[in-house]
Amino acid sequence: MWQDNIMSVKRFAFAKFSEVTEECFLLFTLILLMFLASLTGNALIVLAIWTNPVLHTPMYFFLANLSLLEIGYTCSVIPKMLQSLVSEARGISWEGCATQMFFFILFGISECCLLAAMAFDRYMAICSPLHYAAQMSRGVCAHLAMVSWGVGFLVGLGQTNYIFSLDFCGPCEIDHFFCDLPPILALACGDISHNETAVFVVVSLCISSPFLLIIASYGRILAAVLVMRSPEGRHKALSTCSSHLLVVTLFYGSASVTYLRPKASHSPGVDKLLALFYTVVTSMLNPIIYSLRNKEVKAALRRTLGKRKVLTHGRLGDSHLTC
Repeated sequence: MWQDNIMSVKRFAFAKFSEVTEECFLLFTLILLMFLASLTGNALIVLAIWTNPVLHTPMYFFLANLSLLEIGYTCSVIPKMLQSLVSEARGISWEGCATQMFFFILFGISECCLLAAMAFDRYMAICSPLHYAAQMSRGVCAHLAMVSWGVGFLVGLGQTNYIFSLDFCGPCEIDHFFCDLPPILALACGDISHNETAVFVVVSLCISSPFLLIIASYGRILAAVLVMRSPEGRHKALSTCSSHLLVVTLFYGSASVTYLRPKASHSPGVDKLLALFYTVVTSMLNPIIYSLRNKEVKAALRRTLGKRKVLTHGRLGDSHLTC
């Protein structure tokens, strides 16, 4: 019978958020609005950096990559989450769940590594300004971005393959919004304590290693800023790091609370709330943080939106002339 249950698991199903339809529709509306805001904000940042040569610098190259990761991060989980909130078809195939987990881990771990690369970039700009242009060349920046994406790909592939090689006993209802590591691992048959330990170690290394690099970079930056004689120089150096520090705090804070806290403190309600925060809220806040606190990004966004308005009006004028 146990073996039959294993063989019969071809699909998973997400647990219903609430029996009250109005609550589901309210949450659907909130998530949809934040999702659209996140997509729009991150897409505008990528477009602004791409179309403005003045922003073709290492810092903005990494920012464009961060926005692309945020777009992929949200698109990997939010559409299915929205469907599950308002539809009775809350099922997901075994392959679909594995694919969702792979892309979620890929974008999440890549973002961890990219935030470390961005911290290293700020360290080089502030602590070694004379050698910055040579040491942070286009080739170096491209390699750092490729390594970040590559690590995410390898970890995502390895973790997904490891978890979905386990046996699952039906019925398999996922008490979560998407196919995340802990809720899927909890559905495996038998004693999974060793599996949980292995996953925890890998996740801990993937989160803590880039974070330690960020701490080291900002430790050196702080030491360099403290010996600066000019108050304006100190203010400028710290202002270039403030947006990145805020994003790091939001991302690593939510990720650490979600994946590194003791298992005994886990509860489905808290886990769902945290999942909404680090998949939807942080992705929506990142473009706001970078656009509000960065004059160059704000100016580039105005220029980009201005160009699009001019092109739109020009096309409308041409159509009227044609008529």
